[in-house]
Amino acid sequence: MRSPPASARASTSDALSVVASILLGLAFLVAGGSKLAAGPSWSQQAEGLGAPSAVVPVLPWFELGLGAVLVVQVAPTLAAVVALGLLAAFTALIVRRLAQGRHPPCACFGAWSATPLGWGHVARNAALAALGIVVLLTT
Repeated sequence: MRSPPASARASTSDALSVVASILLGLAFLVAGGSKLAAGPSWSQQAEGLGAPSAVVPVLPWFELGLGAVLVVQVAPTLAAVVALGLLAAFTALIVRRLAQGRHPPCACFGAWSATPLGWGHVARNAALAALGIVVLLTT
């Protein structure tokens, strides 16, 4: 059997990149929007989780902007790198809390994620990071 032509491989790769970027962008849009919708309770949860107080007020807006950039495909490589950095920081904070035996409520998606931190949160971030890696490898 013959392999598909290069143009077909390129279009499949392009489609995969677009889908991965949109899915990752939607996750950040939902995260930022739900944090804003939760109001002051999200800020309290985030600070209880150990998020730096200077970051808490701007994080939802940053996530909304990053999500929008990923969805509309503006500089997808740069946006994926930024998303991976942010996910790495979030994951490091989660792992640190788990290593300390602390399980504060996850503030990741505002009121939608009041469950105590667990390894499932790390796995979710790994899945989101995998989307960012797909974008990097296919753009």
